[in-house]
Amino acid sequence: MMSFIKKQFIDILEWQEQEDGVLAWRYPMQDNEIQYGGSLTVRESQAAVFINEGKIADVFEPGMYKLTTQTLPVLTYLKNWDKLFESPFKSDVHFFSTRLQLGRKWGTAQPLTIRDQDFGMVRLRAFGVYSYRVADPRLFFTEVSGTRDSYSRDDLELQLRNQVVATMSSVLGGSGVPFLDMAGNQGLMADKIREALLPVFQRLGLELDSFAVENISLPEELQKAIDKRIAMGMAGDLNQYTRYQAAESIPLAAQNEGGIAGLGAGLAAGVGVGQLMGQAMQQAVQPEAAPGAPAAPAAAPAADNPQAKLAQLKGLLDQGLITQADYDAAKADVLKKLVG
Repeated sequence: MMSFIKKQFIDILEWQEQEDGVLAWRYPMQDNEIQYGGSLTVRESQAAVFINEGKIADVFEPGMYKLTTQTLPVLTYLKNWDKLFESPFKSDVHFFSTRLQLGRKWGTAQPLTIRDQDFGMVRLRAFGVYSYRVADPRLFFTEVSGTRDSYSRDDLELQLRNQVVATMSSVLGGSGVPFLDMAGNQGLMADKIREALLPVFQRLGLELDSFAVENISLPEELQKAIDKRIAMGMAGDLNQYTRYQAAESIPLAAQNEGGIAGLGAGLAAGVGVGQLMGQAMQQAVQPEAAPGAPAAPAAAPAADNPQAKLAQLKGLLDQGLITQADYDAAKADVLKKLVG
């Protein structure tokens, strides 16, 4: 009799989610029993699972339910309610948060080694964010949370991050896409990884909502090698590159006293280097002349030295033989022909 008096009958079962980050929570039953005809409130972004004698009795979506044999038909057999035995009953009630868990971070604790078409074996790091939700409370209970009083996303995400990294390594290693193309199409790469992760999450009763790759990085030594390759590609034709540098230097040289004369020397040297390298490359690809064959015609003489022309114009200006306007026009013509 005393044990019966001490028992409390629960009329209302609900979960107010006072703590963030909890995915599953068991209602504190202790030795209490649920009143027949009691109320179960499941809020939006929640689900509830009834466990009776170790078995899942039912799963409730958002709504308010009166707990009778109509709402819990499984208990008709378990509690003999088919004989109108309407007594309190003992069951475990687990609530689940089904809302999106946003901004969850993932990253490679150690570099991943993959085979790359351009650089051979590459060790890379990556990180990003993803979001998910509990989509199947029954499966999540049986596979993940179990009978624990509370199960948080921190308990889950260590395992999830390991699954993400393992799947990402498999996808990148088998894609055959060069690293440079990967880095330029992070959105496409994220879609491929998400597609491979979907069944992994589904097996746990989860739904992967979004997956993003925010950054992919290489070891410093390999990044330096890529930077050198980019610089060589930007240089392109050496003659064109020398002319571009000359054109960029003209405004700065004009601001300094005697700058034009120095500029002329620099331009002549730059053009000479470009011509010498061009001649050397041409000779390297020409076949060797047969004995007795006439020698190849000599290359056309180089254009007049622009430095000499500019110096000559400056001398005429200093002697008063030409005006400042004449000098400026002639100088502009020389430079135009040089960089044109």
